Amino acid sequence: MTYSYYPGCTLKNKAKELDYFARESAKVLGFELCELSEWQCCGGTYQTAKNEIAPKLSSVRALADSRKSNQDLVTLCSACYNVLKQVNAEISGDENVAFKVNNYLKADGYEYHGETKVIHYLEVLRDTIGFEKVKEAVAKANGGDIKNSPFFNKKIGAYYGCLLLRPSKVMQFDDPENPEILEDFIKALGAVPVIYAERNECCGAYTMFEDEKIPQNRTKKIITNAKDFGAEFLITSCPLCRYNLIKNQSEEKLDVIYFSEILANALGIKGGLDA
Repeated sequence: MTYSYYPGCTLKNKAKELDYFARESAKVLGFELCELSEWQCCGGTYQTAKNEIAPKLSSVRALADSRKSNQDLVTLCSACYNVLKQVNAEISGDENVAFKVNNYLKADGYEYHGETKVIHYLEVLRDTIGFEKVKEAVAKANGGDIKNSPFFNKKIGAYYGCLLLRPSKVMQFDDPENPEILEDFIKALGAVPVIYAERNECCGAYTMFEDEKIPQNRTKKIITNAKDFGAEFLITSCPLCRYNLIKNQSEEKLDVIYFSEILANALGIKGGLDA
């Protein structure tokens, strides 16, 4: 199985672990991520204004590039996933936006109308590979017994944040109020998911540029809540969430790790990253 792959900017610098361990895990699980030959930053946030067309074009070009290969487009970063999927939905559902977008694309000699399917890496694990197969691969990598997994019976909290789940009608990633995909992923590694109230609440995101107290307060609630329910550490797929949750910890502290890193660890993948 081969997918087109959009890594996004942060996975090439500050979040190399998210990218590297996902690629290596994919090899073990039997699928391949083929990075788009030319891609640009998605912009980091979705522009809701209907007349803001130019900021969406980098996402459109990535989507169109994936269409050439007749492959679904996979991404890992929560923000990239959110932007790509919302842009795609807008183009396929709004003729006026599609018209304006394609006026820009005329110079490149093609049109795009939302044909590409955007999926998250976690959706590949859930919907194509299957978490039971992931569990079998983890057991195989650990002497044939899931109890030998480095995460067996570890209490792990999933941190979804906002962008994977909302707006729910467009994202259709999971139930926005009671998601299960990361908890099922945690179970597949032999660990115990910790269900806590703040797991799908905002970390403060870009409000840190306006008022640093907002992410500080949000982080305190998230970390305290997760610890109160017994979490030994948190996992996420969002580089910005991870940054905020680590940077703004005070007396209450928890490690925050990319989901792909613990997947790779559970699959026995060795090796590191280039400096």
